[in-house]
Amino acid sequence: MSDLAALFSLDFPPWQMVLRGTVVYWFLLVVFRFLLRRDVGSMGMADLLFVVLVADAASNAMQGEYKTIGDGLVLLSTLIGWNVLLDWLSYRFEVVSRLLEPPTQILVRHGKPVHRILRREKITLDELAGKLREQGVERLEDVRVARLESDGQLSVFKYGRRKEDAPKPSQHRSARPGDTR
Repeated sequence: MSDLAALFSLDFPPWQMVLRGTVVYWFLLVVFRFLLRRDVGSMGMADLLFVVLVADAASNAMQGEYKTIGDGLVLLSTLIGWNVLLDWLSYRFEVVSRLLEPPTQILVRHGKPVHRILRREKITLDELAGKLREQGVERLEDVRVARLESDGQLSVFKYGRRKEDAPKPSQHRSARPGDTR
């Protein structure tokens, strides 16, 4: 029974574990937000950060790199607390949301790539073309605007149909009276 109590005891003061977790969380949040590339179609940076930190903290606690599970639980609680608090603050206050999430960037305007933004986001024309094809766009000229959203997803707005792209009347089956299809 004493072995079980020792397993859940704390070898480090809780304030030290909270401080360590807080410093690492904020350091990596700043690195992810301002220094790392935002890939088209990737998951949100705060989500990735949270997953990596929780996995590392949980792994350390399970492998015994902390002397006790209690130390790992204090650190995990700190990380969860910061993640929940920042989600709530981001929802409640726009200034926090703007600070934590990168702004939407226009990658294509009026059928032409915005090279300055593509360079800054480190997105090649081939990557852009591939993501546009995934959205059903064959030609760059068909794109009115394509935006890289804060979560890495690509939003594409196309021009209306061109006359040469519209289906020919002979291609449509005329509706017959009583046809319910």
